[in-house]
Amino acid sequence: MSLSPAHPRLTFLDRDHSILAFNERVMDWARRTDVPLLERLRYLSIVSSNLDEFFEVRMAPQLAARKTHEQRGPYTEDSYERVSATVHALVAQQYAIYNDELLPLLEKKGIKLVAHGERNPRQRRWVKEYFQREVQPLLMPVGLDPAHPFPQVANKSLNFIVRLKGKDAFGRENEIAIVKVPRILPRFVRMPQAKGSRQTHFVSISSLIRSHLADLFTGRQVTEFSQFRVTRHSDLAVDEEEVKNLRTALRKGLQQRHYGEALRLEVSAGCSDVLSNFLLAQFDLPPSALYRAPGPVNLVRLNQLIDQVDAPALRFERYTAGWPVDLSPGQSFFERLQQGDVLIHQPYESFDAVLAFLREAVEDPDVLAIKQTIYRTGAKSELMDLLREAVRRGKEVTAVVELKARFDEEANINYAERLESVGAQVVYGVVGLKTHAKMMLITRREAG
Repeated sequence: MSLSPAHPRLTFLDRDHSILAFNERVMDWARRTDVPLLERLRYLSIVSSNLDEFFEVRMAPQLAARKTHEQRGPYTEDSYERVSATVHALVAQQYAIYNDELLPLLEKKGIKLVAHGERNPRQRRWVKEYFQREVQPLLMPVGLDPAHPFPQVANKSLNFIVRLKGKDAFGRENEIAIVKVPRILPRFVRMPQAKGSRQTHFVSISSLIRSHLADLFTGRQVTEFSQFRVTRHSDLAVDEEEVKNLRTALRKGLQQRHYGEALRLEVSAGCSDVLSNFLLAQFDLPPSALYRAPGPVNLVRLNQLIDQVDAPALRFERYTAGWPVDLSPGQSFFERLQQGDVLIHQPYESFDAVLAFLREAVEDPDVLAIKQTIYRTGAKSELMDLLREAVRRGKEVTAVVELKARFDEEANINYAERLESVGAQVVYGVVGLKTHAKMMLITRREAG
């Protein structure tokens, strides 16, 4: 498009800064006093989740420009530093809201995260027993030496770096050890309630482990430590015009997704420069990629704490979608459609009506074919189960499955393979485009 001198040159918003500005607006909901307290905490969790995805998807070309000191498309060393400064400011606001506003308000409501220094003798005994029974058997410290190099650290996994004095059982003086925290362990554990108390107390898994790190290194002295978490490049990019089998190419990429290029390093606020610089060197990251967290390094997991609190007054009132007003429960969809079109307004009206429509089509012997586009599916999908049942009943089923639904690629590939295994025809959309539209076409033989 050419611009005449009478028109000013178009100015486009910066995509990365627009994403970050959106997350500032999300975080504003965590500040609002008219929002229920646990929901304010959830908004902080949402911001953390969004920032994780921002780094996983958007920051690789920015970091490449920073490392090479060369422009990469629209990205430069300066653009990387400006984005980093914006994210650092956003994260600082996040933890300020968490520590200075939400935690004190939660404590007033009887909900408290109990740090090691605040635990009474009864709580310390319980934490120690829990650690020995549920946690310690799953931890495997790795002391770094020539035979044990720095281990592979998966994307967004929780780990500890520990600095030691003394010799191990084999007489080695390896100074640095890494402790991986298995994902299977809950990030927040509810402590037993004292008799007669209305308080709800929690301990974070990071606090629980740090209190007993010395138990993992018998005969040695732990001089310093920090929790840490690395975020890696996780976007699956394939040249659809070059690859012969998109599904195979994506599945191969999924195998390496957890170990892509490191883009961000999060450590405890008190992590020493010795340990943080050691980690930055291991992950080949510049100083601006380091984020010091005055609290849990992964606020996404706050959802686990929220879900364990029995306090309806601190949550939004649950919304239950109603049955569509243009439909009568139990009425045949095909009979209703003969009378005219039906509009379902979601999410205000229930998606169950769509599933009921598909279920009736699957069970109706006059239905000959079902065609369905699929963008995202849950771990358990009734819709996909119904499509497979339709194949088993002899109907022609065609599914357009979008394999590039970000972070749902694996689930979609698995479902596509299950559909193919029972005889459905599966196609993967249009090269260069994403299939976002949700469409269902049912072909039925009707009299007259």
